[in-house]
Amino acid sequence: MITDDRYRTLLIDGKTYSGNSFRKPCGGLLSPDAQKAFAEFDLTLPKDILVDPQIFSVRTIDLRTRSERHYQRFYMNLDRHKFDMWLKSLVPEKVEKFCGKCRSVTQRPDGTFRLVCKGNGGAEEVFTADRIIGADGANSIVRKFLYPQKKIRRYTAIQQWFPEENAKPFYSCIFDPETSDCCSWSISKDNIFIFGGAFAPYKCRENFEAQKKRLENFGFVFGKPLKTEACMVLRPESPFDICTGRNGAFLIGEAAGLISPSSLEGISFAVNSARILSEVLNGNASDPNRAYSARIIPMRIKILSKVMKCPFMYDPFLRSLVMKSGIESIKVTK
Repeated sequence: MITDDRYRTLLIDGKTYSGNSFRKPCGGLLSPDAQKAFAEFDLTLPKDILVDPQIFSVRTIDLRTRSERHYQRFYMNLDRHKFDMWLKSLVPEKVEKFCGKCRSVTQRPDGTFRLVCKGNGGAEEVFTADRIIGADGANSIVRKFLYPQKKIRRYTAIQQWFPEENAKPFYSCIFDPETSDCCSWSISKDNIFIFGGAFAPYKCRENFEAQKKRLENFGFVFGKPLKTEACMVLRPESPFDICTGRNGAFLIGEAAGLISPSSLEGISFAVNSARILSEVLNGNASDPNRAYSARIIPMRIKILSKVMKCPFMYDPFLRSLVMKSGIESIKVTK
């Protein structure tokens, strides 16, 4: 958080408790890396954010080879929207808040930024800022403004909610190269079964439905969906896909391209990049953009390590070898 009294800070965010509010399609599992990021802020999660059940293994399924393995994992199962609203509640009172969405960004000759925003009620407002921070995810308006020609691999994340009809709650990670070169997931939450996946935009819905059909042979029970969600998700292919900003504008989290290309986990990267930027802006750097970019180098290296991990997860032959080896897998007694 920017604490320096030199700054007046405006937060633009449209999420509310309303049923019409944007809710990010997400499995809602807090990874160990994300848990560590919050621990470093001495934060503890309110119990009403957590949901049942808390599951300690992931059922990994390769539809191509029809093989399964279980791997121990230490995720926290939570309600993602309540989690987002809890984070929003931590914003200090002195920060001005606009409940809505930024529609466009331009930079004036004097270097200031003009932001045209639309409130949740439909009213349009215009704000002027000396500096802006894009924390607006995969479809970032700020990133598009700063890097209109910069391309990065994009997927469509689709997620559906169903009444829980499976015999036993479980968490799964699914690989199916016939429908996607990325992964899918499922998780049970308070008697709701959630299934989702990341798909190439072309024919994404057809591939999503085809994968559901194939999973019925593995005991998945879907039924009639209660709701369907979708959003864009980024998947960097190299550290050079990460863009930190320029000319007084900054990018953090997924807007910067900071998201794991192997697991699509992004919360830890969002928290850590925000912390680094706050330290830069609260400091005395003569060139904050350059200082922030330098401080992000370890995160670029971490993204590179995740890129190098991808073949062992997503190349069908290598994945088959890993699963057949049983390395780090656990035996589950049913």
